[in-house]
Amino acid sequence: MSAAATQSPHQRTVGRLPAVLLMAGSCLPVLGAVLLAPVLPRIRDHFESVPGSGALVPLVLTIPALSIALLAPFAGVLVDRLGRKRLLVVATVMYAVFGTAPLWLESLDGILASRFLVGIAEAAIMTACTTLIGDYYSGEIRDRYLALQTMCASVSATFFFVLGGVLGSANWRAPFWLYAVGLLIAPAMARALPTATPGSQSDVAHASPVKRPFPVRRMAGICVLTVFGAVVFYTVPVEMAFLLDGLDVNSTGAIGAVTAAASAATVLGSIVFTRLPARRRQSLPAFFSICATGFLLMGSAQSLPLLVTGAVVNCVGTGLLLPALVTRAMSGLGFSDRGRGMGLWTAAFFLGEFLCPLVLLGGQKAAGSLAMAVALLALLTALVSAALATLTRRRPMTAGTPTTQG
Repeated sequence: MSAAATQSPHQRTVGRLPAVLLMAGSCLPVLGAVLLAPVLPRIRDHFESVPGSGALVPLVLTIPALSIALLAPFAGVLVDRLGRKRLLVVATVMYAVFGTAPLWLESLDGILASRFLVGIAEAAIMTACTTLIGDYYSGEIRDRYLALQTMCASVSATFFFVLGGVLGSANWRAPFWLYAVGLLIAPAMARALPTATPGSQSDVAHASPVKRPFPVRRMAGICVLTVFGAVVFYTVPVEMAFLLDGLDVNSTGAIGAVTAAASAATVLGSIVFTRLPARRRQSLPAFFSICATGFLLMGSAQSLPLLVTGAVVNCVGTGLLLPALVTRAMSGLGFSDRGRGMGLWTAAFFLGEFLCPLVLLGGQKAAGSLAMAVALLALLTALVSAALATLTRRRPMTAGTPTTQG
């Protein structure tokens, strides 16, 4: 069946501009995750006289992820009840307001509060964007756009990291100006995004007066797996600089080159995902196995080339893994409960992001070094892969996303 044949009449009229805006919106939480990393030392120096600043300043970077993890489920409920487009536009404006607040806030506590509020806006943005992709598209097209989300996030993360460093070289507050981009995107979303309606036969069935129970057990399983998948996904971007330092590689140019290579590998994995047959796109055991292989190479690396090779292999795997997880989560959700489901999935993913450095820190204390902690993570990832493979053999999994035939 052709891609066009798998589209509902509604989604054929959506066009590409809404997809572009949804991809742009999906990059906004990435902006919050990496933009400030290069200027954290300057923020620490500015607030060095504040008691506890050594512990509080890193929260400027990480607290939005915790906020998303805690509040995305509630955002999902609002998405279903208030409407996807309305909540997305309002949240994008709030993102700009709260994101730029540190430009004039003088206290560290005030900045931390604004960062928590940014996380609330990001929770609504990410949930609404992913939900609208599910509303507007189905089948092959939906899978491609969900994979494109991963690609855009990976590319934008590298771009925002570099841009944050450039702006931060002038003043530690300067990167916060980039949050104002929300004021440019929000009006375009209000004008160009169509109001979401049930688009496929399965959506229409789920939106019927007969109440269908929310798939609690199914979503619980995929969310637990997503928490672990997010730890796997973020290990390379979060820990690579420290692994390079362990090999006495301290050059910012080398760190930037390795980061760019890892980002490109994630994009490659996402591209490969879109080229796979529908059944192969749900090969979670294989994708986790690729990630485990990369971790094993990284954990045993005694030279830069082997470390980079491991990172590239791992990131190809994560580029396959992330869209597979989100398409699996979305495949059992109808129009009326898609917001709640994607809110739970988003919360799980960002909880994994928040836990990632803590998991590696605990592994480092237990194993004696960061490289050994990564090797332990390789073993754990391989065990997860094996467990999923066993479950798959016992209960064959269906193809990932529903077509218009439901």
